[in-house]
Amino acid sequence: MLEKTQKGGLDVTAWLVWFLACLDRAFDGAEIILEAVFRKARFWKKYGAANINDRQRDMLNRLLDGFEGKLTTSKYAKIAKCSQDTAYRDILDLIDLGALEKDEAGGRSTSYSLTAT
Repeated sequence: MLEKTQKGGLDVTAWLVWFLACLDRAFDGAEIILEAVFRKARFWKKYGAANINDRQRDMLNRLLDGFEGKLTTSKYAKIAKCSQDTAYRDILDLIDLGALEKDEAGGRSTSYSLTAT
């Protein structure tokens, strides 16, 4: 767009429209990134002093960074390299702490999500 404007006349309106659209997209992207950073900061301000083990801290950070899919005990166990019983106990501790909540679906579809911060 800049090259086209330089080789054209003195009218820079098209370039300004293009530039302002790029700037608007950059602001939108920055807003999304900052919201994620602030959410993570609020979360750790609230739960940072809690008695959380390394597996739990790692999993919470993964969830805060945008974990894809739903968190289940089997996924937790695979990622944390622990047994499903240990994963379940870790998840129950995080639920008791208030950091995680059980999703509506139950049974074999039981999954967990971060609580709203």
